[in-house]
Amino acid sequence: MTSPVRLALLGCGTVGSEVVRLLHEQSADLAARIGAPLEIAGIAVRRVGRDRGDLPVDPALFTTDPLGLIKRDDVDVVVEVVGGIEPARGWLVEALRAGKSVVTANKALLAEDGAALHDAAAEGGADLYYEASVAGAIPLLRPLRDSLHGDRINRVTGIVNGTTNFILSAMDATGAGFAEALEEATELGYAEADPTADVEGFDAAAKAAILASLAFHTRVTAADVHREGITEVTAADVASARAMGCTIKLLCIAARGADAAGRETVSVRVHPAMIPLTHPLASVGDAFNAVFVEAEAAGQLMFYGRGAGGAPTASAVLGDVVAVARNRLAGARAASESAYADLAVRPMGEALTRYHISLDVADRPGVLEAVAGVFARHEVSIATVRQGPAGGGPAGRGSDAELVIVTHVAPDAALAATVRELRGLDIVGSVTSVLRVEGGQ
Repeated sequence: MTSPVRLALLGCGTVGSEVVRLLHEQSADLAARIGAPLEIAGIAVRRVGRDRGDLPVDPALFTTDPLGLIKRDDVDVVVEVVGGIEPARGWLVEALRAGKSVVTANKALLAEDGAALHDAAAEGGADLYYEASVAGAIPLLRPLRDSLHGDRINRVTGIVNGTTNFILSAMDATGAGFAEALEEATELGYAEADPTADVEGFDAAAKAAILASLAFHTRVTAADVHREGITEVTAADVASARAMGCTIKLLCIAARGADAAGRETVSVRVHPAMIPLTHPLASVGDAFNAVFVEAEAAGQLMFYGRGAGGAPTASAVLGDVVAVARNRLAGARAASESAYADLAVRPMGEALTRYHISLDVADRPGVLEAVAGVFARHEVSIATVRQGPAGGGPAGRGSDAELVIVTHVAPDAALAATVRELRGLDIVGSVTSVLRVEGGQ
């Protein structure tokens, strides 16, 4: 055994506390795997005197000066589980430029300005690891960064937010509406008091940016990701999906392909979508996460497990700590950021998929012909049409029938133009639902 590898832990909340516990409980095994013991040099927190129960740590290690802790000469590795953009960005840039390896679970920072961290790591010759930033304990980023580095990844489709997956799974299982399912998720602790980041897709969009950056060797930020949440998904949408042999999931989809000019680009989007029950992601229920990767040589790969929670996330953090500690002892450094492809991000309007559109319409001759004419004018081909009792359009518009139309693959911009024109027709009481259909192409 050589001298200890000393850690500065920034944050001691749900994840940070679990990191401390695992470091204590598995100290002998971790030391054997690394070839040196791991020691906590200090823990930066907001309030030193806060009651942390039976946490196995010397209270003298707590400090309210994270930057001072980072700058200490006896700190080798900085572990950040605070979250947020600032001041975390400044702390981690300082550590990396000083040659101290960083392990972080901060998806928001990586998605907004991962470039600053990678540049600082290159400048300081330090490691930057962030397995815990996407899908908790699921080994996902390391396979994308290392194991599949000799392959060409064409598409990554994932369920990367446990809260929304629980809500949509509950709606599918019970027939409940969004509000009722969200209330249940909150009572069970799956949803925060303010669930906006989850239900509006911000959390999934940050993770999509990280996945796309790794998969396609291109710097992608959260601002590049088209984002839609699940708040508009209704019980009627879920029932309609089931009638089609589908279920609804909030998906992050990152794909490589040609743009309108034939140049290779990437498309990155987050939105609810119908997927066939035969798709591997359809059976992912409760608060679990799963990511489906399609590569040219490896084919189809599935990564599945718990995507959140203190212990699962801490497991991923410690896996990174072991890796950077071993690198440090060996005098080595992990492969640097791979962003050589530098592909442009394709506009959402060029994204190709199928669509499920529900319309409340007047029940009289010529309606279907008029509706089909709108689709034809925008070159959106109709695959199937189903007519049934109305879902209830605005009073006085004569909306007493429902049309459910599923299209063939079409550009998103063409579908958006189609919907705009449909909403202006006198025979259309309302466009009650527009959902994308994925996974069956």
